[in-house]
Amino acid sequence: MDDKIATSAEAAEDEVLPCLYEVHCNPDGSIERSEKTPTAVSKTPSAQKSPAQWAYERVVLYLKKFEEQLDSDHEAAIGFTGADAGVLRIEGMGYFDPDVVTFYGSDPAGGRTQLIQHVSQLNVILRALPKAVDHAVPNRIGFRLVEELEAEEKR
Repeated sequence: MDDKIATSAEAAEDEVLPCLYEVHCNPDGSIERSEKTPTAVSKTPSAQKSPAQWAYERVVLYLKKFEEQLDSDHEAAIGFTGADAGVLRIEGMGYFDPDVVTFYGSDPAGGRTQLIQHVSQLNVILRALPKAVDHAVPNRIGFRLVEELEAEEKR
């Protein structure tokens, strides 16, 4: 039990700082917990971010975590919910304040694809697709987007 007494300023700051909690039950019976919020998103309190920026940052982190589990023959894609549009191989992401998140990429046939989503309707299914045949190594967009968040934090 933590007996630390917080000042009113610390209590107010803790109220708006992002919190992450995940538990994964592995097939071998072990359990992994994650409670560390990456500094790329925790430096600025969520109350100071637009819903679009806040949603974008969290999806980027989930995308990176998903990619960490992929082998070298697969890349991340988005499966669309509630439509027969298929999947989008993720090649970029963005947001338009105050409330729109967008995903850029291509469909399995190579056609340019863009998903524009209001944050109130945001549903993202991350899928693993075989990497593009013409790529020697899989595209790890989540890692590059997290690097960009961290670079933005330093500017």
